[in-house]
Amino acid sequence: MTSEMYPTTTPEEREAAIEAAALAIQRGDLVVVPTDTVYGIAADAFDADAVADLLAAKGRGREMPPPVLISNVSTLDALAREVPAFARALVDAFWPGPLTLVCRQQTSLMWDLGDTRGTVAVRMPDHDVTREILERTGPLAVSSANTTGLPPATDAAQAAEMLGERVTVVVDAGESPVGEASTIVDATGTQGRILRRGALSLEQLNDVLEPLGATLTDA
Repeated sequence: MTSEMYPTTTPEEREAAIEAAALAIQRGDLVVVPTDTVYGIAADAFDADAVADLLAAKGRGREMPPPVLISNVSTLDALAREVPAFARALVDAFWPGPLTLVCRQQTSLMWDLGDTRGTVAVRMPDHDVTREILERTGPLAVSSANTTGLPPATDAAQAAEMLGERVTVVVDAGESPVGEASTIVDATGTQGRILRRGALSLEQLNDVLEPLGATLTDA
């Protein structure tokens, strides 16, 4: 498989890139997409074969299921259940942005992201191009665009070098604005905790929660 790079510098290029990415996802292919944090490798979250291909491209097994990106806040409740109040406060403060929430997944979901143990990691990225792709495709399984053990790609060229043979479309939107992975918070219970430190600090998160009488614990 050979990948094609799509720039997004003009409105016409941007539309062509978004359309190419959406069509590739619908075909069951993998694509590289820009996000606010780092570049990601994406697959249709409801296509089990495509998700398996994503894990293989990363060099990962089913024990490391990918997060799911969404285009709007309302989709959270379609994917997750029993979302606690502290998590909703963080969503209000930091979505779209570099915050991933691990929630209990809706039991009705017909997908296979790997060994999730009944959970789903959800994020709404702060990147217009990515959200436009998501609006056309629906939720995407997206993991950082790198092979396991190497640093995440912060531009399209880095992603293409590591994953080019595994993807059909690479959307190039320049350097990642944040350049650091998202912070992951466990929201499966009433007491939240950080599972991975990232672009948002524990202090930033707790600044939102402390007025509500809640705090997160560190990893």
